[in-house]
Amino acid sequence: MKNILKAGLFAALLWASTAQAQDHQFDAPWNTSPKSAVMFTVPGVDNIPDLFGDIVDPQLVIFFAGNQFMCVDDLIAEFKKQHPQYQRVFAETLPPGILAKQIAGGSITIGNLRITHKPDVYTAGKSRTDQMPEYFSRTEPYAYNKLAIMVQKGNPKKIKGLKDLGRADVRVAMPNPAWEGVGQRIEAAYVKAGGESLKQTIMDKKVKNKTTYLTQIHHRQTPMRVMYNQSDAGPVWYSEAYYQKMINHPTDMVTIPDNENIDATYVAGQLKDAPHAQAAKDFMDFLVSDTAKAIYKKYGFITK
Repeated sequence: MKNILKAGLFAALLWASTAQAQDHQFDAPWNTSPKSAVMFTVPGVDNIPDLFGDIVDPQLVIFFAGNQFMCVDDLIAEFKKQHPQYQRVFAETLPPGILAKQIAGGSITIGNLRITHKPDVYTAGKSRTDQMPEYFSRTEPYAYNKLAIMVQKGNPKKIKGLKDLGRADVRVAMPNPAWEGVGQRIEAAYVKAGGESLKQTIMDKKVKNKTTYLTQIHHRQTPMRVMYNQSDAGPVWYSEAYYQKMINHPTDMVTIPDNENIDATYVAGQLKDAPHAQAAKDFMDFLVSDTAKAIYKKYGFITK
């Protein structure tokens, strides 16, 4: 009897450990974490993938549009190489609408951490920066993008385009247009692909019956929902679908034809009251350089 109980206990523990590994096998951070004396990241509990670098006494603070998280490691490393006087850099890659609220309000709290840093540079889609010109002393376009559909590996639902996201059997992960600029752009693409009726189906009917899930931070949630079989598909920036395949996560991409797609322009703004004005200027110059453009191109963005 004892042996049976021991075997049962071992099986239960094995199942629990396997289930836990399964639950978190694709969790962020997907970037390379900076080295420290103590490396302490616990998937699902203590894990802050959208805060980067040195939060204490930074020499440069950058608020990046969240979908550019994959570029940050290379960008900051190359910037430090070209400008060795800046070694303490702090960056955030949260949704641009949330970052805009953080700028206006002066703080943000994530878990138990309250951050009151003012950014030196803010990047977002052009439509967002155009709404807040009073904050910037200089703006520069630096990269471009378009939409794609992220699906599960092998595309088991046989999704061919945006119209298929209106199907009752397709679970959609959709950026919330309330704070994600891309959500509004995707809605425009829905109208291009299938008229107002397709948009209403996905954004009203399917939200109500819970086959469309509105994400809080789409550049993390959409791929995780797809990989963990919580959603079948999600419209994302092309660069995000490209990146997940680049790091060999179990996703695939469905491209969207140009006549149904939209174009995005990313703009960087130097804050008028940037706490580190010279560092802000140096980073703005770097962001429009050929070196930075090559990094963005590496991760699936379009450069000119």
